[in-house]
Amino acid sequence: MDDDPDFLWLTGMMLEQRGYQVFQAHDGEEALHLFHKETPGMVLLDYRMPGRDGLQIAVEMKDRIPAVPIVMITGYGEVKIAVKAMKAGVYDYIIKPVDKDDLLFTIARALERQALKEEVEHLRNVLSDRPPLHQLMGKSSQVKNLIHRVKKVAPTSFTVLIQGESGTGKELVANAIHEMSQANEGPFVAVDCGAIPETLIESELFGYMKGAFTGACGDKPGQFELADGGTLFLDEVGNLSYTVQQKLLRAIQERAVQRLGGKAPVDIHVRIVAATNQPLQKNVETGRFRSDLYFRLNEFTIQTPPLRRRIEDIPYLASRFISDVREELDKKCGGISDEALRCLSGHHWPGNVRELRNVIRQAVLLSGEDGVILPHHLTFSSHFTPQTEKEIRPPVLYDGEKSIKEIVTGLKEVFEKKVIEEVMAQAGGNKSEAARRLKVDYTTLLRKIRTHGIDTISHDAH
Repeated sequence: MDDDPDFLWLTGMMLEQRGYQVFQAHDGEEALHLFHKETPGMVLLDYRMPGRDGLQIAVEMKDRIPAVPIVMITGYGEVKIAVKAMKAGVYDYIIKPVDKDDLLFTIARALERQALKEEVEHLRNVLSDRPPLHQLMGKSSQVKNLIHRVKKVAPTSFTVLIQGESGTGKELVANAIHEMSQANEGPFVAVDCGAIPETLIESELFGYMKGAFTGACGDKPGQFELADGGTLFLDEVGNLSYTVQQKLLRAIQERAVQRLGGKAPVDIHVRIVAATNQPLQKNVETGRFRSDLYFRLNEFTIQTPPLRRRIEDIPYLASRFISDVREELDKKCGGISDEALRCLSGHHWPGNVRELRNVIRQAVLLSGEDGVILPHHLTFSSHFTPQTEKEIRPPVLYDGEKSIKEIVTGLKEVFEKKVIEEVMAQAGGNKSEAARRLKVDYTTLLRKIRTHGIDTISHDAH
């Protein structure tokens, strides 16, 4: 990353000739964009760049991925800055004019160090009972961003609210938070607040004493007590009644629960992670959810992205599900054809990863012995096919007021925006890749994104 195009070109060419894959950036913003998308093995960063200097960029990169080695390029008069950068986590620095052999040696040493760290991390994952989150969800930029937030919040005592559509892996994320937390030796207790009848949810959460109500034949601890010293995962917390919400708020604030029919509260030490597929903020506005409980649960928010926003994970997930069902059915399967993968990538996936898993399970069952999965093996629900009746119904074009020129211009803008959004989603938020697919230059794409007000946060890892 250097604002000198000659140095950038020569260095990039030299490294590519030695087998390295090189990504180049001319300024800090472009550098951060590439860093978020490509997750490099190491970073070669010039200190003097337009906008924010190299030290500011390095700090932001280390904050996002602490393990990545950064080598800073400085001038003779900037050695003190380089030393300051190393104290901030930069791996090493090189002084201009850059000596080729010195540069290659420093890069090789940095990558060797990074490889050693990755090997240690791999061994930790192998020895762990539970696979790391990226093995369960994928390796898209959206998943990487999600994992980054999980790693940030897990060691803290923050109460976490996980929001996302059904089937996007909210319980997987909650489990990962527990495994990376200080309470990981304690129990992980999951409660589906939407599956328990309203008349039973209070006793299920807080427990009861013998004789508290008809049928209470003995004392029973609630899920709060069972999760003591660990993590309590409250799934679909938006389904709780207003009365239970009030008692939940008191339990979280006072770190104590009182069983139904009990005379004294019981102290509990529990990490709370809640999840919802409903927009709780809207439920607060309509009075269906207590605002004080919402803000207590919402100390830190994690959004699980829908599958249609990370279609680059589909091949990986499909392959993993094929392996799982092959073992389950003891049946051979030669994988999945390119045509079938294109069908999977074109589906809207309202059921998200859960729906994909079901489609793959059926496809393996229907596929021929030793054959590959073909498009006709894929069974989508007719209600959720990519082109529903609503989607193919032609829009009303004439409203009685606009001229034909205004109508055509408006439609052009609508369809242009839709195409850009779809390609951005397919490219996983990578604007460079989206520009390549759309056959426009990067600057033109950025201008169109700004003109149409396209929300790149939904696609991007920033």
